[in-house]
Amino acid sequence: MAEGPLAGIKVLEVSQIIAGPFCGINLADLGADVVKLEPLGGEGGRALGQFMPGESKFFIGLNRGKRGITVDLQTERGQELVHRLISQFDVFVINARPSVPPRLRVDYETLRGFRPDLIYVENTGYGKAGPSAERSGSDIVAQAYSGLMAGDGKQDDFGGPELITATAPADYTAGTAAAMGVCAALFHRQRTGEGQYVSTSLLAAGLALQGLLVSRVPPVDAMIRDPMMEQVEAVRAAGGTYAELLAARGSLSQLLGSAFRLYYGGYDASDGAIILGALTEKNRDQIRSAIGLDDDPTAAPDFNGLDPANTAVVDETRERIRAIFRTRTVAQWTAALDAAGAPASGVNLPEEMSDDPQVIATGLMLDLEHELVGPVRMVGPMVQMSATPTGSPLASPPLDAHTDAVLSEFGIAADEIADLRASHVIGSPPGGAA
Repeated sequence: MAEGPLAGIKVLEVSQIIAGPFCGINLADLGADVVKLEPLGGEGGRALGQFMPGESKFFIGLNRGKRGITVDLQTERGQELVHRLISQFDVFVINARPSVPPRLRVDYETLRGFRPDLIYVENTGYGKAGPSAERSGSDIVAQAYSGLMAGDGKQDDFGGPELITATAPADYTAGTAAAMGVCAALFHRQRTGEGQYVSTSLLAAGLALQGLLVSRVPPVDAMIRDPMMEQVEAVRAAGGTYAELLAARGSLSQLLGSAFRLYYGGYDASDGAIILGALTEKNRDQIRSAIGLDDDPTAAPDFNGLDPANTAVVDETRERIRAIFRTRTVAQWTAALDAAGAPASGVNLPEEMSDDPQVIATGLMLDLEHELVGPVRMVGPMVQMSATPTGSPLASPPLDAHTDAVLSEFGIAADEIADLRASHVIGSPPGGAA
């Protein structure tokens, strides 16, 4: 089997939870040798829903493709060990608040002293500068700060703010962006011999996911954004609730017209739900044809979906469409819509997707062997390449699984490894696993 495009590239990952580990997965899928450095008790993800000591589905899913070592970076000997190892690594990945790497002596300026052409990747919550730089961040906090949460209109049962629960959008986007930055930096290094510092943040990722709403276009803003913000500020000044703020803000329909959501949204079928994804008038015509709606008033060339006077017409049409979709199953509607060439899908559960025929046919899952758990099926790489295959054959590493082997491979003598272990600089924490 041909090697991946990053074969020969060595990555030292000092990260936890999602953004940093997901960067590592992407690099491993591209063929890099990713060594994950954890504290002696393991990174925090191991304890999130653990089903046996030090192992959780959360950790296994976010750390496949890597070898694992444990080093106590709170100790001077642990820090010096990294300083000795880093000269043999091409890339260093860390996610933490900006003040943490200097305190652990693994910041860019320190490590580049040992490897001048090092590619150093740092993911933070808010970036390295500005009034929020040192604030603690996580995906739910980034959702709130960046506007993602309000933009999605999420509310809990009491009308308060609610996170986007299906995924961690800021974390995964930041992790993907970090891997993209590594590839670009490696290409630059190949041409110039220069290493560099690469930064990502959860805030940057959150903003990137909603450029349509965050960006400023004065002619459009004057019609939509500015009047809406006046209403929002009035609600705030009056001590309004979060639900009242969202109501004042409105929705995407304000920008694209209320009729847009007739054919870009979901409906109940007789046995589940179906999603329509029309983005063009041709798509909308295809859907109307498939469901037999040949007298839709919103299809008229002069229909103005932005005019509040037409809201009742849109609502009535929506009720007609809703009644139509309730008459058949998801499979029947999917077949009819596919035949018309319309973009649509039944709404699947994530737990169904590992055995989905389309997912299997396109090789999006990896069947791996975990050292402790046995056979596992993991989501594979997002990118597939013809000449340099992607996807690592390694499952996630058990805690401390490869410490001795990796240190030996990187030139640390056996007697020193034994002393480091006896001194609790590497290995498991005193008294056993945390």
